[in-house]
Amino acid sequence: MKSCSVSSRALLSSCREQPIFTTRAHVFQIDPSTKKNWVPASKQAVTVSYFYDVTRNSYRIISVDGAKVIINSTITPNMTFTKTSQKFGQWADSRANTVFGLGFSSEQQLTKFAEKFQEVKEAARLARDKSQEKIETSSDHSQASSVNGTDDEKASHVGPADTHLKSENDKLKIALTQSAANVKKWEMELQTLRESNARLTAALQESAASVEQWKRQFSICRDENDRLRNKIDELEEQCSEIDREKERNTQLKRRIEELELELQEKETELKDLRKQSEIIPQLMSECEYVSEKLEAAERDNQNLEDKVRSLKTDIEESKYRQRHLKVELKSFLDVLDGKIDDLHDFRRGLSKLGADN
Repeated sequence: MKSCSVSSRALLSSCREQPIFTTRAHVFQIDPSTKKNWVPASKQAVTVSYFYDVTRNSYRIISVDGAKVIINSTITPNMTFTKTSQKFGQWADSRANTVFGLGFSSEQQLTKFAEKFQEVKEAARLARDKSQEKIETSSDHSQASSVNGTDDEKASHVGPADTHLKSENDKLKIALTQSAANVKKWEMELQTLRESNARLTAALQESAASVEQWKRQFSICRDENDRLRNKIDELEEQCSEIDREKERNTQLKRRIEELELELQEKETELKDLRKQSEIIPQLMSECEYVSEKLEAAERDNQNLEDKVRSLKTDIEESKYRQRHLKVELKSFLDVLDGKIDDLHDFRRGLSKLGADN
């Protein structure tokens, strides 16, 4: 990034310039390599001022960041200040071979700076036009003086010597009068410049004192900030401990509620047991009665079992007799079949005998 190498004291000690407008803004310069990106020229908002050079009749925009001059731009009638956003504006400086950009904190500041730029630009144009007119007038006056000098030389050759001396005396008077006027003008300008220099020196000293005061305040604020940060850390730790204690208390409350519910359930069970204990004698008497009934039933059951076993024995004997009878019946039937067959044979023999007779 391109910047001026002269210091602010050397820049403002010429006693020729005085500020006519001052504001604060963030300063940027165009990146010389890309010609597109903006590069910050100041880390924070700095003072940006319009200066008027009464000797040269010229205007400049100057901004100083500490001991470093970041803007030293002479305004010409060909320059144009362009608003690129609500709070940002820029202009190109062909002499510095760069483009300056200013970022303001409000749109009103940008508008005031742009209006002042247009006003100074118009004043620079008028100064340039007057300078050209003076040059043309001086050129015409020089040509006329040259012609008049030639005529005076001719007259000196022709006229007496006192005429020539009188003419030279008049010229010396005129030159002396102009010199005295110029001296008065230079004395006034010198006084003005001295006053401007005194104001700038006082402003610079006040700025340096303010910087020292700001440094002290910054150091105090930084220490206070560290102390507050430590206090905040301690409070956060205490808050964390309080939160953990609250969580433990919440858990204890839930445990107490659970224990109270269990206690209520146990009390209910105890009441039920007490009610049951009141009917225990009745239950015991009923139990004795049931026991007697059960013993009687067991005796009856034993008798029935004996009867069942006896019946089973009888059934087994009956089944045995049935099997035996079946065997005897079968053998009887076999004998009977044999007798029947014999009877059939006997009948057939009788029938045959009857037929033969």
